[in-house]
Amino acid sequence: MTKGTLTRRELRKDDCLLEIRWAGICHSDIHTVNGDWPHDNFPMTPGHEIIGEIVEKGPDVSKFQVGDVVGIGCLVDSCGECGPCQAGEEQYCEDGFTGTYNGKDRYDGSITQGGYSTHVVCREDFLIRIPEKFSNLEDKETAAAATPLLCAGITTYSPLRHWGVKEGSKVGIVGMGGLGHVAVKLAVAMGAEVTVFSHGLSKKDDGLRFGAKNYVATSEDGFDEPFQKHFDLIINTVSAPLDLKPFMEMLNLDGALVLLGLPPADVEVNPRQLVSGRRSLSGSAIGGIQQTQEMIDFCAEHDITADIELVNSDQINDAYERVVNSDVRYRFVIDATTF
Repeated sequence: MTKGTLTRRELRKDDCLLEIRWAGICHSDIHTVNGDWPHDNFPMTPGHEIIGEIVEKGPDVSKFQVGDVVGIGCLVDSCGECGPCQAGEEQYCEDGFTGTYNGKDRYDGSITQGGYSTHVVCREDFLIRIPEKFSNLEDKETAAAATPLLCAGITTYSPLRHWGVKEGSKVGIVGMGGLGHVAVKLAVAMGAEVTVFSHGLSKKDDGLRFGAKNYVATSEDGFDEPFQKHFDLIINTVSAPLDLKPFMEMLNLDGALVLLGLPPADVEVNPRQLVSGRRSLSGSAIGGIQQTQEMIDFCAEHDITADIELVNSDQINDAYERVVNSDVRYRFVIDATTF
């Protein structure tokens, strides 16, 4: 990761120019930069967890004013015409949504550049209004810690909402990293009984502090036995290869196992496990703009933020290495004033 100069596009009629204050580091940034997800768009600026202040707006912008504190998540455009877009599910745009970085601009064909920068331009329809509780940009304890919600928050909130988690629901969270620790907080706030499944117990105290009822080490033989036919929903937040069989057996009637990570190889499931309990194996990808706004408002109402460590721009390479080594609890956020 090296520093350079980035030129943003001239504002279109419905664009806003943001001065970025905080930019989160997501593991997908690292996958992209390292070439784990093939592309040929170098040089490139990653970053899709962004909070900043509007400093200029186009003449047709009506939803926001200069001075508003707003956020940008994983997408900055979509076709707006297909069924998913019309339903507010832009993340499933049939023409392919435009990613905040490493995406193709729908108008001029340029490659989008992300939030590891001082400024960014975005259509007003893809901006998220940051609630007052998180909008003091100098308050590192709240504004910076809210930044990862624009990816980790919506990625976990969306399946929790889609599968109807409510008071009394029994939810399992596999993995308690950047995604998983936010998932625990969200599910608890929705009234669920939450169990965390992690390889070991090193984060058990944190999990219980976040509100989990149980914290289980999957490295122990028979870890699944006390939870047979127990869960309404299990969310797998890890990308590492995982034997799904024990987790499928822990699902109750009509239970669902939802994959958020992208493992390097295909996964296997026994059809009998699906048929025997009308269970389902599914996946979920972030959320639309309307739901992202709903999510961050929910987080403000319930005092939910990510647990973060702040870094300056000259610490990004070290932060990447620490993320790969699982040496962060639980998210890095960059102070964009240091670029």
